[in-house]
Amino acid sequence: MERPPVGRTAAAATALALCAPVLFAAPALADDVSVVDYRVETPPVFNDENDADADDPAIWLNPRNDKHSLVISTAKEDGLYVHDLDGRELQHIPAPDAPGEGDRPGRLNNVDIVYGFELDGDEVDLAVVSDRGLDRLRVYEIDAKGGGRGRAPLRDVTDPDESPFVFSEDQDEVNEEFTAYGLTTWSDGDDHYAVASRSDGAALALLELDGEDGAVGYEHEAGIDLPTSFGLPDGSTWEPCVDPGELPVVEGMVVDAERGLLYAAYEQVGILRMPADLSEEPELVDTVQEFGVPAHYDPGTDECVAGEDPGFGGADLSADVEGLALYRAADGEGYLIASSQGSDAFVVYDRDPGTGNALVGSFRLGGPEGEDMVRHTDGIDVLNVPVGRFDGGLFVAQDGENQPDVTGPDGGVREQTNLKFARWDDIAAGFEPALTVDPRGWHPRR
Repeated sequence: MERPPVGRTAAAATALALCAPVLFAAPALADDVSVVDYRVETPPVFNDENDADADDPAIWLNPRNDKHSLVISTAKEDGLYVHDLDGRELQHIPAPDAPGEGDRPGRLNNVDIVYGFELDGDEVDLAVVSDRGLDRLRVYEIDAKGGGRGRAPLRDVTDPDESPFVFSEDQDEVNEEFTAYGLTTWSDGDDHYAVASRSDGAALALLELDGEDGAVGYEHEAGIDLPTSFGLPDGSTWEPCVDPGELPVVEGMVVDAERGLLYAAYEQVGILRMPADLSEEPELVDTVQEFGVPAHYDPGTDECVAGEDPGFGGADLSADVEGLALYRAADGEGYLIASSQGSDAFVVYDRDPGTGNALVGSFRLGGPEGEDMVRHTDGIDVLNVPVGRFDGGLFVAQDGENQPDVTGPDGGVREQTNLKFARWDDIAAGFEPALTVDPRGWHPRR
């Protein structure tokens, strides 16, 4: 895939908070897509005044007792939440304050787990978070005794002196949101890394984590600009329609560390695959159904209006493609899972790149008798090992439209989001043939 130059500077760009929506008909899912009942949900996050939105989850496996494992999730300007396996809130950490008058406050966007990080001679586990508001990473040590004994599980160990801006040159650019957005972590022996995406799109940064004097910082190792235009089978070139001055954006990411591969959800385009060290150009694994559809921005409606579909897009993903997760089994087997926000579904691919990450199928999540269907999902995570009552593995998804509706004092419906927990073996059983359930084939601490 040829990568054209980005063709603009950060100073010249106009950074906006959201990409313009594209007006497409909602795709219909096939009748054979299974609906899996989730078993647990967390309390709703209500977006009443600030930008409060349950967004991205990460599952942490307790080394002493898997029943005391945790689900850690971001909530943007509402900070960070920690829940137990029954969905009960154990801890809430507010987002950081704005550094100065007129500056943006912290906005915690994505979270991932690092196991076995050496800090002052001890091996600890970390929750690493992208702060979109301040363009930095924040790092929290996870207390192995927390979660089951009334102790707060997370402690901030971010090194303020070794936590540079991820993408911005100065605070002015931070305020324009040239900032860290999506995030994933991976480890190579004793070395631990984070990959962050930029909120105004089309760029990734590789950061190496470093611990000293009880705190964790990071330094830049590499970066890459992503393609913003794509050749089509008819010889033409296509660019996804976004807000003026903005570029396509990546949020969901996951690393297959055994193969050294990074998968990135390019929201308006599809799924990219590239080396985790960002040393080579990305390849397209799959594209959204809207790929190749001409569209133009309408300033009157602040939306992208689509033209006729030439039929070059994929069959299963529908923009935006958001969260990515990797179900790991023995001998490098398993699945890549993507949340297809436009179709309220989760698309499953073969983990093996030798198959071209072949499509396996799709599923949806819902409550008993189809109530409170999970919709507009952002982040997801999955773990194959036994985790408390989820002895066949745990899958967690953000629900961008939690039900039932709740009205406020003014009689209006309050916007609410939360997380849903499902058994992996329930998901696996909905496929024909059934997906692999391998709770002992891979372990995050080995």
